[in-house]
Amino acid sequence: MVVCGDDALAQRLAAELRDVYREQVTLVVPGTDGVGRPGRAAALASAVLTRVPRARARVPEGGAPAAVQEIRVLPATAPDDTVLAEAGVAGASALALVYENDETNIRTALAARRLNPRLRLVVRLYNRRLGEHLAQLLDQATPGVDPEELDTSTTVLSDADTAAPALAATAVAGTSKVVQADGLLLRAVEHAPPGRGVVPAPGLCTLALLSSTTGDPAGNEGAEGSGADGPRLLPDDREVAAATSRGTIALETVAHAGSPAPVRRLAAAPLTSIFSRRLWWSIGGMGAAVVALTLASTIALGDHPLHAAYMTLLDIFAINDPAVGASATRQILQILSGFAGLLLLPVLVAGLLEALGTFRAASSLGRVPRRMSGHVVLLGLGKVGTRVLAQLADLAIPVVCVERNPEARGIAVARRLRVPVIVGDITQEAVLETARVHRAQALLALTSSDTTNLEAALHARSDHPGLRVSLRLHDDDFASAVYRTLRAAHPHAVTRSRSVSHLAAPAFAGAMMGRQVLGAIPVERTVLLFSALDVAGHPQLEGRTIAEAFRPGAWRVIALDTAAPGERLPDLATTPRPRGRARDLVWDLHPGYVLRPQDRVVLAVTRRGLAELLGRQPRP
Repeated sequence: MVVCGDDALAQRLAAELRDVYREQVTLVVPGTDGVGRPGRAAALASAVLTRVPRARARVPEGGAPAAVQEIRVLPATAPDDTVLAEAGVAGASALALVYENDETNIRTALAARRLNPRLRLVVRLYNRRLGEHLAQLLDQATPGVDPEELDTSTTVLSDADTAAPALAATAVAGTSKVVQADGLLLRAVEHAPPGRGVVPAPGLCTLALLSSTTGDPAGNEGAEGSGADGPRLLPDDREVAAATSRGTIALETVAHAGSPAPVRRLAAAPLTSIFSRRLWWSIGGMGAAVVALTLASTIALGDHPLHAAYMTLLDIFAINDPAVGASATRQILQILSGFAGLLLLPVLVAGLLEALGTFRAASSLGRVPRRMSGHVVLLGLGKVGTRVLAQLADLAIPVVCVERNPEARGIAVARRLRVPVIVGDITQEAVLETARVHRAQALLALTSSDTTNLEAALHARSDHPGLRVSLRLHDDDFASAVYRTLRAAHPHAVTRSRSVSHLAAPAFAGAMMGRQVLGAIPVERTVLLFSALDVAGHPQLEGRTIAEAFRPGAWRVIALDTAAPGERLPDLATTPRPRGRARDLVWDLHPGYVLRPQDRVVLAVTRRGLAELLGRQPRP
């Protein structure tokens, strides 16, 4: 396997291929930063060899442990033909291009396809439409090779798309984790530990048991290798029934996601939201003054109420003749009306300015309603933030965005979705208060700066201890340390720190193995994959019933693709279903159904389970 990249995703992906799939990996990273100093990616490559712990090889009974291959690091300024040849692309089985620059990934993919037409390509691209066209182009650029033998030759993924569902789910109560497949939305919901003698609700199936140290602030919750106290992925029914002290994650509902859910839009600013509450009180006071002066004129002077109101308004606006020669009562009322007119002038000016500001904000980036509550405050509208915003909009969750750069790529998406955006420094208290963070349901800090995300999270947590906070951090070790510290400081608050590279690397690694990975669901500090797999050629599945094919802790069949082999969607995760075509996936499977070679199934699978199904790791 060859991995080319310049950020933390390349590091995590290389470690994933080495530790989980036992592959020989060559990592191509920039050697210098342009001035002769070691580049950031070179430092990341060093971290792969030193900081990232190697997975312990399982030892079969009477056998020797499987060897763990070393990662070969190849420094290169640019991945040209010479570098690719030196990396061994001509004889490699798969190549991952995970540079942050889409143009570099495209250029390198075209060069790699010329060197090895049978090479399996996994390309990181943010532009979805361009990715679809690029995959078609690269699959067609294989003269003399049968496309059916290429085994998913080109896969285009986006780390933002892969991580967005998990990041959005951490901000929503009751919507823990989501994965899309065949126009359906899988929701994995976290349940609290049941009482004594109570069996937790399994939903469609129980995906995981949470760690037993969930409520212990000093516990190493969910870390890999935490032993019996750690999370248990894909447990069987007996294990679920016995673990009454643990929370569970169940595949509870399957919601239709073919047409986007209605997004809560900001209507044209209603009259009640144009002016502030203080201004409305001032307007009410002025109206009360007019009514009082009208009643006084009616009672003291005996005027008709309509005539008295007319004269009072003329006096207030200073367009009536002076009451020279009139009674003292009339003169006093005229003076009081003139004084009320002086007070009315600043009220009119303030109303004009507030209305102008309201309509200007509504016409540009939207305006946060003053009474808005229960929403999600999203900080940062870069690549990841934009994808998370779209995910929250599909779930019909109200969002308020904060972005420092008015030219950010997510501004246009927010304007199209009619989501209010506050342009300003997210570390300033006034900006967060404008976003109504004190009334928010959750805070998502997704900027590209770790320090900015951490500062915003700490500020929100100090002022609002009960706020649900999720922050994006680039380095997974740093994210784990921040998570433990925040949990110890606020044991009763929900805090999550996520590394995009940690969430995206399993999907990229699974695609390099030649199978479609529909998505990844984080279970504390571990990951559970959803993968589409053909039954043919897998003795663990072929000819077995659904119940017999289930292996606790490794894989579980959760859905069956009923479409004919020639009519199946090429990619269940991203390929849109043709209009009018019924859904092909069946989720409520009978445990006695026998899997046939022509079937395609959707599996909930661990990383090691997927490696075993693909024949990359000897069974212990």
